[in-house]
Amino acid sequence: MPQVTLPQATIRYHVMGPEDSPHPAVVFVHGILVDHRLWVGVAERLAREGFYCVLPDWPLGSHTVAVENNDALSPSGIAKMVHDFVTALGLNDVTLVGNDTGGGICQLAVDANPDDVGRLVLTNCDAFDKFPPFPFTVAFAMLRGPLSIRMLFGLMRIPAMRRTPLSYGLLLSQPNPTLTNSWLEPCRHDKRICRNLVALLRHVDNTDLMDVATRLPRFSKPVTVVWGMRDKAFTPSLGRRLANLFANSNVIEVADARTFVPLDDPDAVAGAVAAVGKARPLA
Repeated sequence: MPQVTLPQATIRYHVMGPEDSPHPAVVFVHGILVDHRLWVGVAERLAREGFYCVLPDWPLGSHTVAVENNDALSPSGIAKMVHDFVTALGLNDVTLVGNDTGGGICQLAVDANPDDVGRLVLTNCDAFDKFPPFPFTVAFAMLRGPLSIRMLFGLMRIPAMRRTPLSYGLLLSQPNPTLTNSWLEPCRHDKRICRNLVALLRHVDNTDLMDVATRLPRFSKPVTVVWGMRDKAFTPSLGRRLANLFANSNVIEVADARTFVPLDDPDAVAGAVAAVGKARPLA
């Protein structure tokens, strides 16, 4: 598994598809307590259509390479890592794709470094003051200490606990018990990863995306919002409101998907990314 060492962290990543693709590279940003596997179904479909896909494991709690400097772990700090990662790989004009917390990070990234991104695809994600939305405000508060994380993640070895509304049960139509359990393993077994997650959650502030929302209308490049209509946390009205911020946007409604649209309906997400990517091939 390749990795790149940035000033703040070492990022492991997977690639799919031809590196010499005629289409812009696709870089994915997952959310808290998941990893690159959120996107595999989407990337496999895009790779078959000739897209070069880069799937990093961002340091958001399910990563396996600990970050030494916890001060770097904030939403804006991860957005800076996105910029540094894209630069380190020599990519440009990328299609940036985000979900859940990763969609909020994408908003911060295009605000800070808009020249990195040629087009943006946002699936159900944090926006405005929903950072995080209820009931994850409760979950985040419970996970702001290493002892509480280890205790709760120990309880979540029980599959039924991971299907509750305070866990993956609210995010997925049909949670895969093996996958959801594996996302919690790094924190269970590595105190450094646990401390990374604590540092990140302590830096989450629901005013961050309110501030950036005032500047997102400046991003004039294509934006596609792919929104699961069955999401009770990131509601359809939030997706439409987010899309309306951008001058050049459209909304794709996915009827039978919740927050993790890339798992619930990978065809919908892949189709949206392919459409926006093929609309402007690389020279």
